[in-house]
Amino acid sequence: MLNGKVALVTGGGRGIGREIALTLAEKGAFVVVNYRGSEEKAKETVEAIRHAGGTAVSYGCNVADFTDCGEMIKNLIEEYGHIDILVNNAGITKDSLLMQMSEEAFDSVVDVNLKGCFNTMRHLSRQLLKQKGGKIINISSVSGILGNPGQANYCASKAGIIGLTKSAARELGSRGITVNAVAPGLIETEMTKGLSENARKTLEEKILLKRSGTAREVAEAVAFLASDAAGYITGQVIAVDGGMAV
Repeated sequence: MLNGKVALVTGGGRGIGREIALTLAEKGAFVVVNYRGSEEKAKETVEAIRHAGGTAVSYGCNVADFTDCGEMIKNLIEEYGHIDILVNNAGITKDSLLMQMSEEAFDSVVDVNLKGCFNTMRHLSRQLLKQKGGKIINISSVSGILGNPGQANYCASKAGIIGLTKSAARELGSRGITVNAVAPGLIETEMTKGLSENARKTLEEKILLKRSGTAREVAEAVAFLASDAAGYITGQVIAVDGGMAV
């Protein structure tokens, strides 16, 4: 399905990013697992991919840093010749009510979540234009569609990703490059395991399917968008949220 493709997954060492990396590798892609501070987790993901018969490497880079991103893309292209799939998954949260949120908390979340997407796309776009093809999948969130109290910074960054995705899709589509976003809802990860039973039930009541989703369900949507089967889909936001945002 993805044999011969090189995929770069940012924030690929844990949670949804890890599952995306595992799934793309399972479908034949050579996966570069990007990380910033979680080198051990990234290496564990690479080992899991190799153990399952896939191929992968880890690569440390702070996606919020424009220059570092440029170096990463340059080095990967020199090493492997091409990058065919970019999954912008790296993201952080620093939750607080709007009237209490610090400037640093707002800036750092936007820098990683939104500017990180811009940085990788900006540096890779020239190569994709030369290749006359490629797949970019940006991980947004249902929070970027609905909003969420206490997450003004996170929601703004994820809503920004949707605008960035649509704009890039218009710019790059004529050269065969598709740009889409996936917006996960309530997904079972390390982050959501900390929710109380009452909080979980309250959230699940808002979901049409009355359950939380799995990282694998998000990863399968990403893998579909990365495949030739999704060759005529671009500029779209696929909500993997059980109907939360309907």
